[in-house]
Amino acid sequence: MITQQTVKYSLRNLKQRKARSFFTILSIFVGITTIFIFVSFGLGLYVYIEELTTGSSADKLMIMPAGGTLAIMESNVEFTGDDIKAIERVPGVYEVSGSYMKTVEVKAQDKKLYTFLISYDPKKPIMMDTYNIGLVSGRDLSGNKKEVILGYNYQVDDRIFPKAMRVNQNLEINGEDIKVVGFYEEIGNPQDDAQIYIANDHMEELFPNETLSYIMIVARIDIDNVEGVVEKIEKALRQERNLDEGKEDFTVQSFDDMIEGFSSAINIVIGFIVFIALISVLVSAVNTANTMITSVIERIKEIGIIKSVGARNSDILGIFLFESGFLGFVAGVVGVLIGWSLSSFGRFALDYYGYGFLQPTFPPILFISLITFATLTGAISGVYPAIKASKINPVDALRYE
Repeated sequence: MITQQTVKYSLRNLKQRKARSFFTILSIFVGITTIFIFVSFGLGLYVYIEELTTGSSADKLMIMPAGGTLAIMESNVEFTGDDIKAIERVPGVYEVSGSYMKTVEVKAQDKKLYTFLISYDPKKPIMMDTYNIGLVSGRDLSGNKKEVILGYNYQVDDRIFPKAMRVNQNLEINGEDIKVVGFYEEIGNPQDDAQIYIANDHMEELFPNETLSYIMIVARIDIDNVEGVVEKIEKALRQERNLDEGKEDFTVQSFDDMIEGFSSAINIVIGFIVFIALISVLVSAVNTANTMITSVIERIKEIGIIKSVGARNSDILGIFLFESGFLGFVAGVVGVLIGWSLSSFGRFALDYYGYGFLQPTFPPILFISLITFATLTGAISGVYPAIKASKINPVDALRYE
């Protein structure tokens, strides 16, 4: 149905109508570009989550204030050593550790700032294992000494301090000089990468006049009985905290549950944005159909001449289907190229500002799928005009003015 002559004729016609062809392509590739950008960043987030889930977190439970991670900063719920002891007594629990967090004043290189100081037990570093964060330089904390590990951004010039910090340098935290013994790898979030980590015992020494409470407790459990252990921990904490069932001020989450919640939220956001972009593509398809209908009306006499010299209905159908499909194909190619360029620029910009975890991913199937989708969108939008053109009576067409 689509011959070499059909292709040559269609391309020559599209070239003669450059302005109309350009605006038809423009209306489609805007939607394709939008879809490409958000899907590529969405896939990047899925890859990031997959990296977290493939770490050493499957056998960990997180005990947090009710509301989960978003409630940690605003909650008045306090966890104490008694809560840790109650969890330790639960069958199937192998290891338990709590984490303090305080806002502290940090001074170095004649600059002062405020950030979060987070603590953990160096003898039970299961909190850091949960988030699969490793060291890029230096060593781990060794216990009750005046030493800290800094987030990634401290070793980058002008990211936090004018000059990058180095292992064995000192910085002042709440008026006390403390040695830097290591740096954690980049998380990709400016706030997380600006945090400072310290031993629980040392945190208690920094705040001698305060009764500190854990913001979160992490437990390493029997991975073959996660649900059963979760129920037992909830029961033990209700008894320890004198709470009725259904009125818990805490939540017990496996790492997989937390990741599933993040994934669901990402699915909803990306799905909504892609839906809006698809509406744009639908509008573009209507515009393409309108363009092709106009083209049919303008070329009625031309169609009559083609038919009078032997062209069949299928030949006419092929001409208009090829033209609309070709416009969709070009729009798809342009759309994915512009989308790839903008996503790549966004990747470098986000990485520069410290949001390294927001990295787009460009699998070949994304390019192929969107170009195919755009081509089909163009071809389908041209079906009705193509059928209408193929049924034109050549005698009536030659008389058309």
